[in-house]
Amino acid sequence: MTEKWQKKEGQNKKGGLNEKGRKSYESSHPGSDLKSPVKSGDNPRRASFLARMGGMPGPEHKPNGDPTRLLLSLNAWGASSKADAKKKAAAISARNKGKK
Repeated sequence: MTEKWQKKEGQNKKGGLNEKGRKSYESSHPGSDLKSPVKSGDNPRRASFLARMGGMPGPEHKPNGDPTRLLLSLNAWGASSKADAKKKAAAISARNKGKK
């Protein structure tokens, strides 16, 4: 049986998971607590996601030119590419370090 988070019905067309997908993942992985994307600001969660996904292998576009799920997720978190994600993650982390 495939969970909703692995199917189209649980995926947001603009990247990441929709609410149904997050709930499906949480029900199949006890103890998990998925939250929606942080699109802007200096949230450490956003910096962590951008740094992690900016280093992911694989293309940003499919052979037909459409964006991959990776690029859609980066866009949902406020980055336009993997390189942009790495740059934004470093900048957010630096600003957060300066606040302490």
